[in-house]
This record gives sequence, C-alpha cells and structure tokens, in this order.
Amino acid sequence: MSATPPRIAVATAAAVALALSLSACGSDGAKPSSSNNRAVGLLLPERASSTRYEAFDKPMIEASVTGLCTRCTVDYANADGDENKQKEQFDALLSRGVKVIVLDPVNAAVTAPWVEKATKQGTKVIAYDRLAAGKVAAYISFDNKRTGELQGQALLDALGPKAANAEIVMINGSETDPNAADFKEGAHKALDGKVKRIAYEQSGEWKPEVAAQKMNDAIGKLGKNGFQAVYSANDGMAASIIDTLHKAGHNDVPVGGQDASLDAVRRVLTGEQTYTIYKPYRPEADAAANLAVYLLKGLDVTAVAATITDSQGNQIPSMLLTPIVVTKAKINDTVIAGGLYKASEVCSGTYAKACKDLGIQV
Repeated sequence: MSATPPRIAVATAAAVALALSLSACGSDGAKPSSSNNRAVGLLLPERASSTRYEAFDKPMIEASVTGLCTRCTVDYANADGDENKQKEQFDALLSRGVKVIVLDPVNAAVTAPWVEKATKQGTKVIAYDRLAAGKVAAYISFDNKRTGELQGQALLDALGPKAANAEIVMINGSETDPNAADFKEGAHKALDGKVKRIAYEQSGEWKPEVAAQKMNDAIGKLGKNGFQAVYSANDGMAASIIDTLHKAGHNDVPVGGQDASLDAVRRVLTGEQTYTIYKPYRPEADAAANLAVYLLKGLDVTAVAATITDSQGNQIPSMLLTPIVVTKAKINDTVIAGGLYKASEVCSGTYAKACKDLGIQV
C-alpha cells in the first residue's frame, strides 16, 4: 500500500470538508433542532507532549465553526492530561446546555458513561482524533494503523540494508489511548520480520519525561551498541529520546515521531530526527467543525461521514484522513507546501543554512 501523495491527500481532505460545509451550512438562520443554544463544546486532552492542540486544533476549529455559523460560539477547555479534570469539563458543558461536544479524550476507555449521559440529555458527542468509547455521533481522525505503518516503514528506509540485522527500541504512546494501540499495531506490521527483533518496547505514556526514562532504561539493558534505531510514537517523546541519546553519546541513531510539530520539523531539517508524520490539521479541524454544525442543526451526518468504524459493537459514522511522511527531502513539499508552516518559520535563525542547502526558498 503506497502513501497518498501529499498534495492529493490535502486536496482530498479539503474537498470532503468543503462538501460538509455546503451541506451543513444551509441557512445560517436555521435553529438547532432542540435548543437555541449555539455553543459547540470543544475538549482537548493536553498541552505538554504535543504543541498541536493549542497551536492548531483549537484556533482552526474555532475559526471554522464561526465561519460556518456566525452566531455560533465555541466553549473550550484543555484537560492538561488529567482525565478527571476532563470529566469535570465535560459535565460543565452539559450543565450549560451545550448540544454538541467535540471530544478528544485523555483516556478514551472511560468515556462511555459520559457519552451515555450526554445522549440522554440530548447532546451529541463527536470523537475527535481519538475514538472515545461509547455510542458517539461521529468520529473524525486519520487512519491510525496506516500512520503506524508509515512510521515503521520510514524507520526501515532510514536503516536501509542494515534493517535485517537491526535491533529496535520502541517507545509507544499511552495505553489508555486507542490511537496509540493502532500506531503500535501498524508499526509492528511494517517492522516485524523486516528487522532482527524489537529489543525493547515500553509505553512512554505520551510524556517526554517518561520517554526519557524508558530510553535510559533501554540503553542500560541493551548497552551502547545494542540497538540501531528508535521508534517514538510522537514528536514530543522523540525530542526527549533524542536528548537522552545525545547525552549517552549516540548521535547517529535514527529516531522518528509524528505530529509535525515545528521543533520536530527543524530536527528533521538538521538530521537530528529522521522523520515525522504530517497529519494536515486544517482538514481534520474543518471536518470536525462541519460535523458539529451539521449536528447542531439537527442534520444526519451519515450522508457525509460515510465510513463506519466499529467501536465495541457501536457502528460509528466516521471520516478517516490520510497521513503523510515527512523526511528531510520532503519538508518543502509537505508541511511548507501544505501551508502548515511558512518557510520563514522553519528556516529562521540557525536553520537558514540547512534550508538553503535543501533549496527551500524563504
């Protein structure tokens, strides 16, 4: 299975979002089916391990919602990695009569009672980026198993002919996050049988400090030359893993991540990080906003969210977008061409020469 070319992936997702907006928008004066409440709840999971939520998801969803529905507002909260805090935020939205909640759960396994309570109250829940447990109204994310496959394949590509004899360290995401399980499954699909063995595998819990501890543990158990590459489930953990490796004298071990955070793109640019995974945030955010407005207006999302995801027997209308690998050679054609960052952002200061060497025009 080959990766969708970056420009096609972005264009396809944008076309889907446009179709949704045309369907959902209708008359901006239309009233929600059960309430005059025009607030869309938005609950995001954390800030520490990934900068994407505050930098991209939040402002993009807010702009898209208000662009579709000029009298709609977004009621936002971030859980800072605390599932109990997120439960309080969810309940607070229900108490304020919010009729649609876009939820990216800290711990997706515990949300079924939340969703059931919301449904009884007449509130629809959209699972955003992570599939929340329970009969949610819709799910928008990327193909997470495919993401893991791309991560694993990118690590194999970096190892080249050395892959067959390579021993790999894997630092996975949180075991409470279903996405992390999908990433892990996809990565194993790519790596198993293609490398000598997975020599060390642990959860980094999406926490950079935990990932650093696990990397130190792996170095201690395997020895300085006991591994040839490191799989990191995301960029936040990759940063701390790379720092740990440098402190231990490892400066040439391939390390990959995902999220295409600006610091990760710069590490890829300089060769410190081997790759990241770019999930165009705007198509995902726009689709979530469109689905939210669609539900707020009492419309049936199955007409546009045509994929079905099975979640513990619940058939969830879904939209799954295509992730993209970013290597050093592909920075200009992916995150810059796709509009995630301007060349001037990536290439500022000490990164100017590396950009010039790659032919990136500022």
